[in-house]
Amino acid sequence: MAYGQPPSPGQGQQPQWQQQQAPWQQPGNAWQQQPQQPQGGMGWQQQPPGGNNPQGGNDTAQIPGHFGPVTDDEKTWSLMAYVGQFLVGAIAPAVVYLGKARSPFVRRHAAQGLNMGIAAIAVWFVFGLLSLAVDVLIWVPLLFTAVEMFFLVYAGRAANRGEFRRVPSAVAWPLLK
Repeated sequence: MAYGQPPSPGQGQQPQWQQQQAPWQQPGNAWQQQPQQPQGGMGWQQQPPGGNNPQGGNDTAQIPGHFGPVTDDEKTWSLMAYVGQFLVGAIAPAVVYLGKARSPFVRRHAAQGLNMGIAAIAVWFVFGLLSLAVDVLIWVPLLFTAVEMFFLVYAGRAANRGEFRRVPSAVAWPLLK
């Protein structure tokens, strides 16, 4: 990325400074070459400059996992399946799953988020009742919540990048697909 020509020599600067070019500004430099297609066909598909958006922006990204191009709207809704759980629990992924899961990418993230929410509700209910009898068991749902929050961030970051990261089945019980 070039920021323009260097300023003209002022007082105290050498006139030859302007004639020299930095290594990254020389023609044929590796920094200015176009990236090459990865070998093996498992890498990201490169898009032409400007992407699919007529205004010149790049609004799609090809992900491994055979979902096809993922739009920014799909990334946002799949991210909300995870981030919404911090505010309203299992309601957020249920809304995404029932309302916006038309694409396989959003459906898969919403199902995983909803599985995590259902697992959290079940763990809190069961161990909340058991902790009435044995006080030490109150730590189980607290530790489960800490682990679940870690994996909510983990899966949410992947959803925002247009990827899918599977959460261990101990945290997201495989109830919905």
